[in-house]
Amino acid sequence: MTHYPVSIEAKIQELGYELPDVPAPAGSYLNYTRSGNLLFLAGGIPPLEDQWMGKVPTDTSIETAQQAARLVTLNRLAVVKDAVGSLDKVRQIVTVNGFVNSEQDFYAHPSVINGCSDLLVEIFGDKGKHSRTACGVAALPLNVSVEINMVVEVEA
Repeated sequence: MTHYPVSIEAKIQELGYELPDVPAPAGSYLNYTRSGNLLFLAGGIPPLEDQWMGKVPTDTSIETAQQAARLVTLNRLAVVKDAVGSLDKVRQIVTVNGFVNSEQDFYAHPSVINGCSDLLVEIFGDKGKHSRTACGVAALPLNVSVEINMVVEVEA
């Protein structure tokens, strides 16, 4: 019996997720730019729903912010698919930059952005391992709890 590798989109579905529609840029920027085999993705935010809004941990819990980070990750992967036609063309998640709308005395930003990092490794395996920045900020656009951008290496 021949074993065929599971597509990345099938893997996402097996994990209980689905890719959202590609969001339109909300300002004077592009969803991504491409330089050679690298896609530089603009920052993505979660859906504008109450549970994903406000400061961590007072307005939204760490666990809820982790869920927001997973949703943003799927949103960014939808942009990658739109850019290159298939997530199977991803060679490597190069880097992730995660921003957490947090209280001044909150220091668990890496725990929140682990929602993104862990999901990328679940989806892509070793190709999902990446360098990362996780930091807290005083505010984010539209008062969302999390914003994430990435650099992704894709096939030529």
